[in-house]
Amino acid sequence: MQIPQPVELIGSPGSPYTRKMLALLRYRRIPYRMIWGDPTAELGKRAIPAPRLVFLPTFLYRDDTGNSVPRSDSTPIIRELEQAFGGRSVVPADPALAFIDYLLEDFADEWCTKYMFHYRWHFAEDADNAGSLLPTYMDVTLPADNWRQFKAVFSERQVGRLRYVGSNDDTAPVIDASYRRLLRALENHFAELPFLLGRRPGAGDFALFGQFSQLVGCDPTPRAIAHDLSMRTVGWTGLAEDLSGLEPVDADWHAPEALPASLREILVEIGRVYVPALLANARAVRAGEKHWQAVIDGKQWSQQAFPYQAKCLGWINQEYRDLGAADRARVDALLAGTGCENMMTAPQ
Repeated sequence: MQIPQPVELIGSPGSPYTRKMLALLRYRRIPYRMIWGDPTAELGKRAIPAPRLVFLPTFLYRDDTGNSVPRSDSTPIIRELEQAFGGRSVVPADPALAFIDYLLEDFADEWCTKYMFHYRWHFAEDADNAGSLLPTYMDVTLPADNWRQFKAVFSERQVGRLRYVGSNDDTAPVIDASYRRLLRALENHFAELPFLLGRRPGAGDFALFGQFSQLVGCDPTPRAIAHDLSMRTVGWTGLAEDLSGLEPVDADWHAPEALPASLREILVEIGRVYVPALLANARAVRAGEKHWQAVIDGKQWSQQAFPYQAKCLGWINQEYRDLGAADRARVDALLAGTGCENMMTAPQ
């Protein structure tokens, strides 16, 4: 499989993962061609067989015969881009720090997206805003009647999907409290460092930016909360959109032992909410159960089980097992007491 130059991807401004990858390509100064639109429709135009599930963004790779092949999972794509393009890496050379970056990226991709989807579709004002805006990302020239029809159908579908992220009246306070704690932790952290792990961004920064590009830049309720609790995060989100002018050096990474206490606040939030969700989901998947339940932040949480999140836990564990003994001890020292350490001993 080959990555063509310029890199070609299909996505939407309303997709946090599209924004994650677009910001990363800008920072790494990798030439790209951004196609705004529906990947399924675009693949159909090109007579490219679409996978069973199509996600935003969809990258177009080339197989050995030169045919286009769709690729969608942002985390492995980042690692493939690391292999294909040198310089300005977003994966720290320090194995222990790279593990922490991997954990932060996974948290942003899989838990912070609950904030994004919940706030976008749970509240009437936000759902009306998103339902009106997102169709224009597909075609800004939509006739008014088509626009209204698209809004109604799309909004109904998305509101119906809230259950997939576990958003409902019972879990809404848990999601809201977690979002607010993370904002306070980020406010403290960005007072110390411009990025999560030092003075240059890692993959975790771009994953977090993707979610906050929507939370701060699109949806009314989370935007107001962010402006109230963490103007540093609001500012950071604006800056992270395009870091192509940043000139990083290796010393810009901070060793795990040198990270400020504010990073530990973020890890504590991961251990408090994301870890119990991951563990409960994995137990359900292993048992062949369709739903999982757990107590998260003192409240009962129930949602559909997803094999992908079980894989996420397995991948985190594999990254941890791949560390040498000395680096594993360094990770253990940083994670001790955060709740994140509970992932490392979970059965697979």
